[in-house]
Amino acid sequence: MSAHGGDWANPGPAGLAALGVACFAFYALLSGKVSGNAIPLMGLWLLGGFVIQLAVGLIELKENSLSGGNIFLLFSGFFMFTTGLSFVFKYYAATQGWALDARIDGWVWIILWVTVWLWTPAFFDRPLVFVLMVLSICVACPFICLIDLGVLDHGYAKIPANALLIAGSLGTYFAAAGMLNTTYGRTILPVGKPVVKHNTHAVES
Repeated sequence: MSAHGGDWANPGPAGLAALGVACFAFYALLSGKVSGNAIPLMGLWLLGGFVIQLAVGLIELKENSLSGGNIFLLFSGFFMFTTGLSFVFKYYAATQGWALDARIDGWVWIILWVTVWLWTPAFFDRPLVFVLMVLSICVACPFICLIDLGVLDHGYAKIPANALLIAGSLGTYFAAAGMLNTTYGRTILPVGKPVVKHNTHAVES
């Protein structure tokens, strides 16, 4: 998350809470905790997350946080907005009997998967809890991609489901730590030391 200079407060906790909502929704869907009838409602929740993460991404960029701003913009545009609309549209298409080749989702997920993997080292200067959250998302991405492509069957869905459950839990914890530690100026919730020391970001520990 961005440093605390300039005219804006750090919006990272709201963005991470929105990420937690998305991760838990995907966990419930991929693990079979909810049926396919929940998909349009899930899409609407993702669209709500898009609003938050778009704002967070823009403010992070204003605060000169290259990695934070870009990852929130990527998540807001594709993981939240596009996926949310896609869920609503696919459900409507199914009710109308329209045939859609959903493998296109897998093809575009290749880029999202590779991008997240290649960007991950840019977050190694963040606290350990944040890094573990990102690594959990890295585990989930290839499985979601390969399932959408039809390379893997849905029996593998529990792997990304559990990875996203971990990511959502860690993101929610880190959001709370960012809010409380910053408000009180001391460690209320520990988040660990940075994996790699770097002076670009202010670390909340």
